[in-house]
Amino acid sequence: MMHIILHQPEIPANTGNIGRTCAATGTDLHLIEPLGFRLNEKEIKRAGMDYWERLNVRRYMNFEEFKSLHPKAKIWMATTKAKHVYTEVSYGPDDFLMFGKESAGIPEEILVDYAKTCIRIPMFPGIRSLNLSNATAIVLYEALRQQNFAQLQLQGELHRLRWKESITPQE
Repeated sequence: MMHIILHQPEIPANTGNIGRTCAATGTDLHLIEPLGFRLNEKEIKRAGMDYWERLNVRRYMNFEEFKSLHPKAKIWMATTKAKHVYTEVSYGPDDFLMFGKESAGIPEEILVDYAKTCIRIPMFPGIRSLNLSNATAIVLYEALRQQNFAQLQLQGELHRLRWKESITPQE
């Protein structure tokens, strides 16, 4: 099972969207304080829809507490400052993907100890960053793709009708 870490998230709607993505993928959500909102705010519930109750959320007072409770965790840190693109690394099924707060990212005091596991999403020069919930989904789904989407439903069905023929993705 993958894990998402949000370091001091500030925007409740982004956290709600990330929670919804985590619920859809069976991913645990780890929140490192301080939060810029309360977890019972309506923006979180609106963005997370009715999936928030299905989510495994853990909270930590700071990154040191997180590390003490997960001393062997492999943490991939998403940052625009990274030297490696997120598609260039191999993710394990129990890895942690960490994202920083919207206004500043992950503090450099943390990043400096994780140079080998810092990853970035390519962007045009001069763009500060992507939306946090979008960035989280991009990296998480790459990690899940590398694991062949283990335990995720790979095919869907129409609600009222049936597919007329069987097709393959290449057609």
